[in-house]
Amino acid sequence: MANGFGGGEVHIAWGPFLLALVVIVVVPGPDFVLVTRSAASGRRWGWLAAAGVTCGLVLHATAATLGLSALLAAVPAALLAVKVAGVGYLVWMGLQILRHSGAALAEPGSVPELVSGRSVFLRGLLTDVLNPKVMLTFLTLLPQAMDPAGEPIRQAALLSAVAVGAFAVWWLVVVPSVRKLSALLAAPRRRVVFERCCGGALLVLATSIAAT
Repeated sequence: MANGFGGGEVHIAWGPFLLALVVIVVVPGPDFVLVTRSAASGRRWGWLAAAGVTCGLVLHATAATLGLSALLAAVPAALLAVKVAGVGYLVWMGLQILRHSGAALAEPGSVPELVSGRSVFLRGLLTDVLNPKVMLTFLTLLPQAMDPAGEPIRQAALLSAVAVGAFAVWWLVVVPSVRKLSALLAAPRRRVVFERCCGGALLVLATSIAAT
C-alpha cells in the first residue's frame, strides 16, 4: 500500500505489519495481566492501568522513532540493565500480589494492593517501560514494514502511532469485558484464586523474559 511522504510515493508493507501487530496485541503479556487484575477490582482501576500501559508504549514508540532504542540495543550492557530491571520489577510485583492474595478472605470486598489511582497508573507505565520485549518489538516490527526508499522517521512515526492505537483499542475491549467477571470474583475464595493466578503469571512472564 502506498503512502505519500513529502510528495513521493512510499510503499509500506501494511498487510504483514498489521497481521503481526494483531498477534502481538492479543497474545497475553505482563501488561495484559496487570490490566486484567486491575479491571477485575474496578473499572476505574482498569482504565488507569490501561492508561499507564499505553503511555509506556508511547515512550517506547517515541524512542524507536528517534532511534534511541536502536542505540540502547546496540550496547549489550545497557540492554542487560533494562532486562534485569524489568525482570526484577515483575518478580517484585508478582510476589507482592501473592503475598496479599489472602486479603479477600480476611476482608471480604477489599481491593488488594490498589491503594491509589497514581500507583495503578505507575504500575502500568513501569510494566511496559521496563519490558525489553516491548522495545525489541518496535525495533524488529517497524523496519520490516518500512520502505527503504522512503523517509524513515515519518514512516516510523506513522507505524508507531498505528501500533499504539491498536493496543489502545484492545484495552477498550478488555477492560469492560473483565468487569463482567466481577460477580464471579465477589466470592472471597474465587478472588484469592484469581489473585494468585495473576501473581503466578507475572512470575512466569518474568522468567520468560529472563530466559530470552
